[in-house]
Amino acid sequence: MNEYCLIISGGEYHELPEVYQTEAPAFIIACDRGWQHAERMGLIPDLVVGDFDSAPPPSHLPWERVPTRKDDTDTMLAVKEALKRGYRHLVLLCAFGGRLDHSLANIQAGAYAARRGAVACLYGADTRGLVSAGPAVHQLPRRDGWSLSLFSLSERCGGLSLRGTKYDGKNLSLDSSFPLGVSNVWTEDQAEIAFESGILLILESQLKKGEHI
Repeated sequence: MNEYCLIISGGEYHELPEVYQTEAPAFIIACDRGWQHAERMGLIPDLVVGDFDSAPPPSHLPWERVPTRKDDTDTMLAVKEALKRGYRHLVLLCAFGGRLDHSLANIQAGAYAARRGAVACLYGADTRGLVSAGPAVHQLPRRDGWSLSLFSLSERCGGLSLRGTKYDGKNLSLDSSFPLGVSNVWTEDQAEIAFESGILLILESQLKKGEHI
């Protein structure tokens, strides 16, 4: 696994995924109350950034306060800091849950990172996202009881191919204004998703009890 920067956002609490528990992050940035999430996980942030409108600044950690009136969200500040430090594998934890506008803003922060050559993985209690720019190939291990959906975060994603899913395809195109890639599932041990251009969001969502695709 490449060195990664862990960014702990202020969304719904979620433990560090198992895939990241065997390799410690190279750098940890907590966003506002994200430092409280970090402590709950037993992690010590290297830096805490935010306007601290949802939690007080920590007394025992390095932190930077920014004005409440600003262009960047707290998570976007952390993403910019990670990119400035040279990280190209970003893991955004506690990125979903809570307010929908915060979740969408975190996805856009992932797109910002992808446009600058990084891959952003976003995690919540029942949602996982991966954002990258093409050309790229991603293999996703099978997750029974979860859906697999694709969204274009740029105007268009071209040259898209899927293998190992219920709805496979070759040389497809996704448009940012039409949800063509929603609600797929695995049929093999892993799904392979390749695309040539654009910024793609791969979203895995846990199905509710009784749901099936």
